[in-house]
Amino acid sequence: MSEEHAAYQNLSARERLLRAANELFYEEGVNTVGIDRIIERAGVAKASLYNTFGSKDELVRAYLIARHEARRARILKRVGRLASARERILGLFDEMFERAQEPGFKGCAFVRASAETREGSCVKAVCADSRKWLFDLMRTYSAEAGARDADALAHQLMLLYDGASVSAQMDGDLDAARVARAIAAELLPPTG
Repeated sequence: MSEEHAAYQNLSARERLLRAANELFYEEGVNTVGIDRIIERAGVAKASLYNTFGSKDELVRAYLIARHEARRARILKRVGRLASARERILGLFDEMFERAQEPGFKGCAFVRASAETREGSCVKAVCADSRKWLFDLMRTYSAEAGARDADALAHQLMLLYDGASVSAQMDGDLDAARVARAIAAELLPPTG
């Protein structure tokens, strides 16, 4: 029995399915990976998936909610240590830089899943909610930093953030978040 297989055996069926979904959906995409691959990786019966989640869309939704909660906790922990709103905004780009350096980085899971799903789906809604959370965080920090128009600055910051993520994923530009951070620093109100 492999170490990976043994680790799965100690988890509940729900946890095993979510772990398998996280690995496979992020690596290959939500439409590419079928239910059979998820249940094989998780080592559960097909009935376990349907009893737990009801459908593949609900499994994808649960996978994205778990990713959002993990990203939210990671970001808030990181920026919570920073003294000013300006530093917290720049810390968002630092956090992305670190993510892009990780082996297997495939860009933003929410952008990827959103691109693969139909309008009005529960998956699209989770992606939109996650994006709104990040935008609201940027808007809050922009206002705290003294921006005259916090909405406009948050929009600019989101464009930089998105561009850096796409560039890191598609172009392999591992320094994209640092470049975006430098531009963001120029957009922010001066300190003092």
